[in-house]
Amino acid sequence: MTRLSAVGPEAADTLAAVHWQAFTPGWSAAELTELLDSPGVFALLAQAEEPCGMILCRAVAGEAEILTLAVAPPARRQDLARDLDAAAAGLARQAKAAEMFLEVATDNIAALRLYEQAGFQRAGLRRGYYDRGDGVRTDAVVMRLDLNTAGPAAYPKAD
Repeated sequence: MTRLSAVGPEAADTLAAVHWQAFTPGWSAAELTELLDSPGVFALLAQAEEPCGMILCRAVAGEAEILTLAVAPPARRQDLARDLDAAAAGLARQAKAAEMFLEVATDNIAALRLYEQAGFQRAGLRRGYYDRGDGVRTDAVVMRLDLNTAGPAAYPKAD
């Protein structure tokens, strides 16, 4: 059974370890600590026997943003990303956010599918947003979720 829990800067090393399993390069504990010390930033950590997923978000001035979502390769295809995303949307609603944004690489088909199934809509394109190294850059799709409208069951409307 996977457990989701809200964490702060004290968990930066664990969050960084999960992020590095999912991305190359991953974010460092120092980068995560700096973000977590910023206004409106929150993180959720997913743990089974070991930490296996994380999401980092910011909710300020009525808007929320998913800064990163990472699932360790052995924990993929188990709806963990969906669960992290849904929990983060709930926390963003509690923080009075009306909408949630994110960027996702155009070649990350699984993530695009996840967010579209969750009710996110394509809102724009950022050309050359991701640096893949060796001069290779990849575009990002900007996606938006209205947190105030009825959507998929993963996002029940707040009371």
